[in-house]
Amino acid sequence: MPKVGMQPLRRKALIDATILAIGERGSLDVTMSEIAGRAGVSSALAHHYFGAKDDLLEATMRYLLTELNADARLALRAAQTPLQRVSAVVAVNFSEKQFRSETIAAWLAFYVEAQKSQALRRLLRVYARRLHSNLMSGLAPLLPPAQAERAAETIAALIDGLYIRRALRDGLPDAATAAALVEAYLANLPLGTKGRA
Repeated sequence: MPKVGMQPLRRKALIDATILAIGERGSLDVTMSEIAGRAGVSSALAHHYFGAKDDLLEATMRYLLTELNADARLALRAAQTPLQRVSAVVAVNFSEKQFRSETIAAWLAFYVEAQKSQALRRLLRVYARRLHSNLMSGLAPLLPPAQAERAAETIAALIDGLYIRRALRDGLPDAATAAALVEAYLANLPLGTKGRA
């Protein structure tokens, strides 16, 4: 008889183990048995909670998205100006929680797998729309529409690109340098020009 309240804990342990396994391997080429072992549960229990490995991978990506979204919403609530909103989005993406080696490796693996998996591709589209929307919430009051759209696309590309670059380097990711690069781009935008052109 399973212990009451264990299901959420075991599901979370399996998701955490998935992120670590992908991070170490650098790909989604991990087995349910390997993940279950890391989580301290049997392979049968992992299958019971998630079904197939693809279901666990999708749940892991959903978890990463949910965590990123929750962190972004919290940071955006604290921002008092449009520019602070943009900086908050940048800071969240390069926070200690989000910009960890294993999380970066998981995101990179999901991007690759999304070329074959419709479910993962849909989740990446959700991520891209949220990132764009969050950036536009700060950029739209500061720039004419076309410039705000272009700036949001550029910042999103910088964030994604810096994740890829850090995934390909040895050693710990340097979040401060990554955030500073995006902030430098932001500092060079003609902010406050809305309505002039």
